[in-house]
Amino acid sequence: MHFFKRSIHSVFVSTTVFLLVSTELAGCKPKAVRGGVGTENPNLDDAAMSTTLDRRDLQDLMKINMDRLLASPWWASLRAQGNPAIVAIWPFKNETTEHIDDQLNTLLSDMETTLVNSGVVSVVSRERQAEMAREVSVQQNSTIYDQRTVAQVSQQLGANFFITGKVGAVDELINGERRVQYTLFIQVIEVATSQIKFQTKSERSKAIIR
Repeated sequence: MHFFKRSIHSVFVSTTVFLLVSTELAGCKPKAVRGGVGTENPNLDDAAMSTTLDRRDLQDLMKINMDRLLASPWWASLRAQGNPAIVAIWPFKNETTEHIDDQLNTLLSDMETTLVNSGVVSVVSRERQAEMAREVSVQQNSTIYDQRTVAQVSQQLGANFFITGKVGAVDELINGERRVQYTLFIQVIEVATSQIKFQTKSERSKAIIR
């Protein structure tokens, strides 16, 4: 009888421990959260998850360049004109080792929206640009066109200016710590003269610090 009671007690203790551990583990189970403006985690996107370029980085780099563009003498001269100039936005070259082409396309759509809504310029449809490029048998390399062809197609589309750009990166490893310096370069070229009317570069560094 004593052995029987002891066995029941052991089973009870084991079951209690199992339930406590299970409850604790259940409480630590990962869960999905929503972040961004208007959510319970508005700063969720602020933290860097790695040294790679993320959406926040590209948006910040583009904002710096667009703020400079909209404050430039070139933009002021367009604003003073009676008729809106026509601008073509071409794909940006990705000179990094990262797969960010989709993010770059989203970024260029944001640029297109900003320029269209400004009322200062008219923007050529990027879909129409790609169609025209195919018509002149452009050989694409990671969706980046040769600049002479860009000028040719832009002229055929009636554009006065075209915008090009590129994303670059310099990777450094010092004393076991990794740092990557990213740049976003933007250039505005006049179609008729090939003159550079505006250019700027924004920079961002990311590092893994122990």
